[in-house]
Amino acid sequence: MLNPPHHTKMRRSMGNMFDRKSIEVMRESVDRITGRLLDRLTDELRHGEADFCELVTEELPVTVIGEWLRISPVDYPLLRSLTHDQVFTQELFPSRSQLALSDAATHGLREYFTALVQERRRAPGDDPVSAWLRTWDGLEADRAVADEAVYSLALFVLLAGLETTSHVLSTMVWLLLEHPQQLEWLRAHPEHIPSAIDEVLRYDAPIHMISRIAPEDTTLAGVRVHKDEMVQLMVGAAHHDPAKYDDPALFNIHRRASHLSFGGGVHYCLGAPLARLEATSLLTALLERLPGLRISGSPVWAPRVAFRRLAKLTVAQA
Repeated sequence: MLNPPHHTKMRRSMGNMFDRKSIEVMRESVDRITGRLLDRLTDELRHGEADFCELVTEELPVTVIGEWLRISPVDYPLLRSLTHDQVFTQELFPSRSQLALSDAATHGLREYFTALVQERRRAPGDDPVSAWLRTWDGLEADRAVADEAVYSLALFVLLAGLETTSHVLSTMVWLLLEHPQQLEWLRAHPEHIPSAIDEVLRYDAPIHMISRIAPEDTTLAGVRVHKDEMVQLMVGAAHHDPAKYDDPALFNIHRRASHLSFGGGVHYCLGAPLARLEATSLLTALLERLPGLRISGSPVWAPRVAFRRLAKLTVAQA
């Protein structure tokens, strides 16, 4: 929700975190984590049903981000729980109880990441937080300002990387298991996995509403928008616009359609390559390892609209 020049400064300070070279370095790690999680899922399925979300899609993003940030695995459950609650503040019409949960979670996350920044300040290492500290020390003479900026970056990466990616992974598996013919076609044509992921992102984006701040007075679709006013972009509706997509209510991995799930322009998602990497790793492994996987219970959704979350997906092995 930032605009230049503040947005430009913050964005540049993060560097090109997930460029092609960095993603290739991370690929082995992501595949290793994916394999370990599917091993555990396979073990559970030998005894009956299992919750795919709990065992795989809730774990993969937090483990990938946690290892990248050099965070102790002991803290993963706490960070996952706080993130689930914090994003209630991004709902269009949050209830009082949801806002209370979000406030408490935000406080907990501030404590955690403030302490993390202080720890890396005392003992810097080869990790993103330490690198951001070095960058911001060169941008800001005031160390407190630099530390606050790095805290914001670390928190942003966690919030952006956990909930959204977890939803993409869960929804991807749910939709493909609900469409077995498309799943079997994809198994025979794995080179089309990227297109299938894009259709998942279009059909049920992780974020159905994106906030932007108008940098100047303008007119948008005939509506006057004043400088510094917030505009809510209803991405979920745009993705089902019949003027843009043929039969938009149909899930079709052959569609090859564009989407807005990663935003656009200067606000294009920095983590998009990592999200694609995780989705590709999981889907590739599933196609190879679990051909008999099926849904065995109704999906359970978290009580959110704008920030989507598939909370439970019960599966079994045929």
